[in-house]
Amino acid sequence: MNTNRQSALIEESKMKKTTSHLIRWAGVSAMVAGISFVIVGLFHPVEMLSTVTTTRWAIVHLLATAMCFFGVIGMAGLYARQAKESGWLGLAGYLLLSLWYVLTVGFTFTEVFILPLLATTAPMFVEGFLGMFNGHPGAMNMGVLPVLWNVTGPVYILGGLLFGIATFRAGILSRWAAVLLAVAAVSSPAGALLPHELKALVAVPVGLALVWLGYSLWSQRRAHVSEPISSLGSPQLGQTGAD
Repeated sequence: MNTNRQSALIEESKMKKTTSHLIRWAGVSAMVAGISFVIVGLFHPVEMLSTVTTTRWAIVHLLATAMCFFGVIGMAGLYARQAKESGWLGLAGYLLLSLWYVLTVGFTFTEVFILPLLATTAPMFVEGFLGMFNGHPGAMNMGVLPVLWNVTGPVYILGGLLFGIATFRAGILSRWAAVLLAVAAVSSPAGALLPHELKALVAVPVGLALVWLGYSLWSQRRAHVSEPISSLGSPQLGQTGAD
């Protein structure tokens, strides 16, 4: 019985360590997503036909695509760490932000891998696609794409607000990072007041908030992983020997 109990405790400890490792690396993913978003916000080129084939365009939109991939993983870890404490607000914010990443990746993938190939052969399509972002719709009908792009805005704002509030209330991850996320997301429409070439800067505060939350998750789980396995089994083993 003692051996079975000790084996069960060791297996439970291994599972906990595995979960801690996964959540810890989700924190790293959130940091990567946040850093990518900051770079995108700082260096995003103006959406023009002439910029689509530039190296800067390729790098920025490749980072935007990576941001979406790592963002989905990072959000899963951030939510999993506080799922019970964050309640329905946390779940709603998590789902909305994850949806935003899923919707956005289709656009960023097209911008980095498809538009440069069509810049000379199908410039009308490229200009029509860019028109969704620069406010100058082209002559070509883009179908449902403008509708999907318009949906990403409210999803992004509401998701950031709800997840920020839920994270603040849960009190597990950094509360200041949660405040920054909520405020930055709600303030993003103010970017409409900026010159078009500066509008992408509104991404920087949200990116910083993601980096901060990811670091909070990573550093927290790192401390948990460093705890020795023996601390779980020793009290029970000691009591068994005394019986």
